[in-house]
Amino acid sequence: MFAGFVRDRGALFLTVLFPLLFLVVFAGVFGHQSTPRVRVVQVGAAPVLEQAVGRAGRALTDTLAVERGGDRAAALRKVAEGDADAVVEQHGNVLVAHYSVADPVKAGTVRGLLGSIVQSADVAASGREPRFSLRVQRVEDESLGAVQFFTPSLLGWALASAGVFGASQTLVTWRTRGLLRRLRLSPAPIWALFGARVVVSVAVALLQLAVFLGVASLPFFGLRLQGAWWMAVPLVVAGVLAFLAIGMVIGAWARTQESAQTVTQLVVLPMAFLGGSFFPLDGAPGWMRTLSHVFPLRYLNEGMLNVMGRGLGAGSAVPQLVTLLGIAAVGAVVAVRMFRWDAS
Repeated sequence: MFAGFVRDRGALFLTVLFPLLFLVVFAGVFGHQSTPRVRVVQVGAAPVLEQAVGRAGRALTDTLAVERGGDRAAALRKVAEGDADAVVEQHGNVLVAHYSVADPVKAGTVRGLLGSIVQSADVAASGREPRFSLRVQRVEDESLGAVQFFTPSLLGWALASAGVFGASQTLVTWRTRGLLRRLRLSPAPIWALFGARVVVSVAVALLQLAVFLGVASLPFFGLRLQGAWWMAVPLVVAGVLAFLAIGMVIGAWARTQESAQTVTQLVVLPMAFLGGSFFPLDGAPGWMRTLSHVFPLRYLNEGMLNVMGRGLGAGSAVPQLVTLLGIAAVGAVVAVRMFRWDAS
């Protein structure tokens, strides 16, 4: 019985490796997580902020990183693109903080930290009426809700799962059942058969995109399509090609459906977590953030978030689009080199 359990790769994966995978991911992200460090761009003179940093010293700089920025528009753009957490400027006795709602946790941290700085400044001026106040402003349209930001990430996760699982399982099934050899002898060229599989996958993904956007745009959810949201279409196509290439590599390597399913799970699950589909990785260790760049889902999520959530232009998604196409090309070459007509 024990030997049979050990030889059953599916049961071994679900019993041992699957829970261990969750342990590694969640312990890595949350096990050593403390108060997230806030990255602030200071525009002009802000005596309240400067004096607070001077008084608190390292106790404050451990949680607050202040960068000087002379160009207000460029600083606001950094917040919109996720490269900074807030822009701070002071008008008289009012400290103004511009933040983004793309990460609700970080937005709350920004407001709480700057609010405490303003309160400390008032306490320092004891015996007087409160002199300083904090005014917070979103860099995005005030009417935009959180649905703008989690719709792209959930859609990306769904596309990644369908693409990798579909390609790997289809290829292994065709090989183990002898369909590949039959297809090789058929009048239709083999590139046309695999090309048809790719076309079908892309068509289904675009249909899935339309359904996601249609449901999320209902008044109950409130998704607003604006700006260069249409760039989500080429991003989805490029993302599906990258996911299919990864699935084909797995399918070309695996000899059985059980091994293909196990390896696919080991790829898809970390990619879902490290791709930013479920939570931001700002508080994760550096090695985990670096590892996340290996997975194409990160680039698909970033590109769609830029054009659908942050309201950035079409050019903001070009680097992610090129990266996804590059991953697809490399994966296709590897899959072709590893391809086998039968399981022998």
